[in-house]
Amino acid sequence: MNPAVRALRRIATDRRPLPAAGERCEMCAESIADEHQHVVDVQARQLMCVCRGCYLLFTDRDAALRYRAVPDRYISFPDFALTLPEWDALEIPVGLAFFFRNSAADRTVALYPGPAGATESELPLSDWQAFVDNHHEFADLADDVEALLIRVPDRDAAGAQCLLLPIDACYEFVGRIRLQWHGFDGGSEVRRYIEEFFAAVSARARPRDARSGHTVPPSGTTRRSDTLGASDAAGQGDVAWPGDTAGSVDGVRASGVAGPCDAGGSGDAAGQGVTASGGAP
Repeated sequence: MNPAVRALRRIATDRRPLPAAGERCEMCAESIADEHQHVVDVQARQLMCVCRGCYLLFTDRDAALRYRAVPDRYISFPDFALTLPEWDALEIPVGLAFFFRNSAADRTVALYPGPAGATESELPLSDWQAFVDNHHEFADLADDVEALLIRVPDRDAAGAQCLLLPIDACYEFVGRIRLQWHGFDGGSEVRRYIEEFFAAVSARARPRDARSGHTVPPSGTTRRSDTLGASDAAGQGDVAWPGDTAGSVDGVRASGVAGPCDAGGSGDAAGQGVTASGGAP
């Protein structure tokens, strides 16, 4: 047989099948579903889409690792209360922001939504520690991977709300706001979406008892998988109900709301986007 033909046959035999179309794990290149988990690259300040196997490598909260798995913990604070002077002391220019601790920079980062996505406030957060001291139930916030989403609608301190969410859910939230933004203040669609988001997440989150510091299942809800049909356990204490799929919560991703992968990019996990010291959503 002609050597050239023999070589071509060998190449054709050894050719590996093309990978299936779709999203792939950014660590091992394994195919992943549209609904998948994330890790934070602490050094590069980015969220990465990963498979379940890679995700589980970085779930130790106390380990000194470059990558940290984003947990699936949704907690509400029904007794949350703050005063307008407390909020004003944080120097956030709007009535909605999420806060998380950037371990690499050793500081708290504040971001608020706007037409450009997650906008980092450059204003000093000198009173943040005092705020945390007054709200000791927030001390359990995991660095880099969890955030406090605080809302003070129309400067009404009595209507203030606070949720503890995975960091990717916060970027999902502001990414969806960016996609729906119209005009100077966002428009009616954005306002309606914010109301629906807080109502849906609060209904499915685990309330935290401010007196005991313990979380309890929300009334009438034991498994989100009963409505989502999920089968993958997050397996981190009170991080999720049995049967949870990380990053899924009724009324958020389950309703078709774009996630951090498709609502403006995965984002900079330590505060990316347009930096600004003012503006209004």
